[in-house]
Amino acid sequence: MRKISANYVFPIASEPIKNGVVIVDDAGKILAVDEAKNHDASSLEKHRGIITPGFVNTHCHLELSHMKGKVETGTSLIPFITKVVTMRNVAQEDIDAAIEAGDREMYEGGIVAVGDISNKLDTKAIKEKSKIRYYSFVEMFDFLQENNAKHYFDAYMKVYDDHADGNGNRKSTVPHAPYSVSKKLFSLINETNDNDRTVSIHNQETPPENELFMSKTGAFLDFFAGFDIGMEHFEASGKPSIHYALENMNPNCRTLFVHNTLSTAADIQAAHKWSDKVYWATCANANLYIENNLPNYQTFIDNNAKMTIGTDSLTSNWKLSILDEMKTIHKYQSYVKLPTLLRWATLNGAEALGMANDLGSIEVGKTPGLNLLNVNSKFELKENTKVKRLV
Repeated sequence: MRKISANYVFPIASEPIKNGVVIVDDAGKILAVDEAKNHDASSLEKHRGIITPGFVNTHCHLELSHMKGKVETGTSLIPFITKVVTMRNVAQEDIDAAIEAGDREMYEGGIVAVGDISNKLDTKAIKEKSKIRYYSFVEMFDFLQENNAKHYFDAYMKVYDDHADGNGNRKSTVPHAPYSVSKKLFSLINETNDNDRTVSIHNQETPPENELFMSKTGAFLDFFAGFDIGMEHFEASGKPSIHYALENMNPNCRTLFVHNTLSTAADIQAAHKWSDKVYWATCANANLYIENNLPNYQTFIDNNAKMTIGTDSLTSNWKLSILDEMKTIHKYQSYVKLPTLLRWATLNGAEALGMANDLGSIEVGKTPGLNLLNVNSKFELKENTKVKRLV
């Protein structure tokens, strides 16, 4: 048994505790949360800063870790996707080594669970032995070609079938994005997942995505043409792309919309009307890396959106660090304070992945991991703020 204390404990599900103590057993399970004054000082492990639950990374592409630094910044999404698609032929030992390093980086950075996009089985081995819990989102796309939907679905189901589902890990089949998934493929995906699954989808990350659905114009038409993908059958709906997703996804599943840099109040409200199981993942550094743009977080706050935080991949980020994501959000939209960011980075993420029964908050009976942040009594998030994993 350990008694771990700090200037403040942030349970997340309740108010911060000044001079708090978290008592854990040898497996890291929370036995009690208390105040230091109720314990002999000699029995405490004392730290300066605040104790938080372990972080939850709701959006990552661990299998792309080997592409770190190989795609230029600021290209916008479509050139970025094109570069990624054409750079996948890499020696397997290099891919494996980068995946292992990425998993280790996340663990050392206080991350306890990851929602991870999987197009292949490259991450299977590390997920089965990692100290991190993984929710594998086996991502499918057919580039709006219904004739190819079953072919691609069957191919991706081989990846899905081989991914672990148990011992803390989970999996779902998921659509890639509105612009890349036909109605038929959406239907096949829906049939695979029961209602106790999380389904993620990339959403409204770049202006051409909305342009395609609003008016059948924009750079995605050239993208499709470059890969000899016919779009004669496609008809614009006159509505933003998220509406196509809402029309074709299962509202009974937990749904994680990812990026959302262009999502408006009307888009957010439409999603909340569609389902009460909607979560929003922001990947601030990736948004800056690719599009040099960020969501308007105030719009999400004003609409009671359940925000979560992701890192995206090392193809589109400098690190796999939830703390760095929080710093970036606060740097550019400083009204988003640390207590709010911690909720996004912990309990909201755990709820989105269906893991809140054990992760996301410091409560008796949970095993959420414990992080130490060297912040002051004003809870100011600064460039020199660091995270230390305590449990």
